[in-house]
Amino acid sequence: MVVAVRPGRGGFLRPFGCGIFIRDFLLGRAPFGSPAIDPRRGAWQEDIFSFYKEALLKAYAEDATAWENEARIREGKPIYTAEEYERRVAYHLTHIPYKLTGARYHSFRRYFHWLKQLGWVEFTGEEETSSVQEAMPDYPEAPPRKYYRLTREGIEAPDPEWSRPQLVLYPEIKGQPGLQYFRENRKKHHYSKKSPTKSRRQ
Repeated sequence: MVVAVRPGRGGFLRPFGCGIFIRDFLLGRAPFGSPAIDPRRGAWQEDIFSFYKEALLKAYAEDATAWENEARIREGKPIYTAEEYERRVAYHLTHIPYKLTGARYHSFRRYFHWLKQLGWVEFTGEEETSSVQEAMPDYPEAPPRKYYRLTREGIEAPDPEWSRPQLVLYPEIKGQPGLQYFRENRKKHHYSKKSPTKSRRQ
């Protein structure tokens, strides 16, 4: 019996969003292979973003490998063994352009700012000297890294609100016209060329 690798509708979907990743990371749940942290101490934004980006790249590599398995099934070939699967994922990880997955640090900081405005994350009071200051003593002083943790409101906020915090912060854009605004703006940005591959929707 052949089991479909891809969902029946909608093609491949990301298994997590930025907000859900931030919440689970700060809860110490080690989401998607990231390290577990002490939720009482929290973490700094740059670290959260780094692990979020790594998780996105890994998800993209796993998507590409699953797509290859689909092609093998259509061609009557056996799917990858567990060892072959891991090798293909590792191969894709080394060949994916860093900017392909779309997550930008500027966008991440804006997203994190919404969380601060909502009161879902808070500065713990702990700061850490940045690497620029350590490595280049004559370089203009860089701001220290600040640690953030979840607040009670952030822990209790439901998944849909974590997925779209801007709609919680700005309820006036919840209607269709507001959502259409975001869709139209996303269409205007093309950060990298798409690879000349087959369409996933066949």
